[in-house]
Amino acid sequence: MDLVVTGPVEKFVTIQPRQVNLRGYAGDPVASTVTITPGDKYPFKIVNSRARDGKNIRYRLETIKTADSPAYKLKVENVKPDSGRYYDAIILDTDSRIRPQVTVRVFGFLRAPRNEMKKSSSGVQ
Repeated sequence: MDLVVTGPVEKFVTIQPRQVNLRGYAGDPVASTVTITPGDKYPFKIVNSRARDGKNIRYRLETIKTADSPAYKLKVENVKPDSGRYYDAIILDTDSRIRPQVTVRVFGFLRAPRNEMKKSSSGVQ
């Protein structure tokens, strides 16, 4: 049996870009910024924020004024010193009963430092 549901979908929040991708070389500054804009029909304020794990990232959340309504800018920085991959999430608590939490996913991918790559490609040990 198939069930098809159709109807309009109203956005509660717009997160642009949809997730944080921290890509770069270990040891280099790697950061990204996302903008969080409440939907027109469902305004909310962010009242608290926390990282799910937080050992590989640092973040800063600030309120920005837009033409339509207040929005938020979330800047996320890598603090992982070595190469590798990781996943984290930043949980934003809102004052909304409809959606009390908004989650921003964070993906990190750090390559070996540039100077190590040069050493290994030139055969120097």
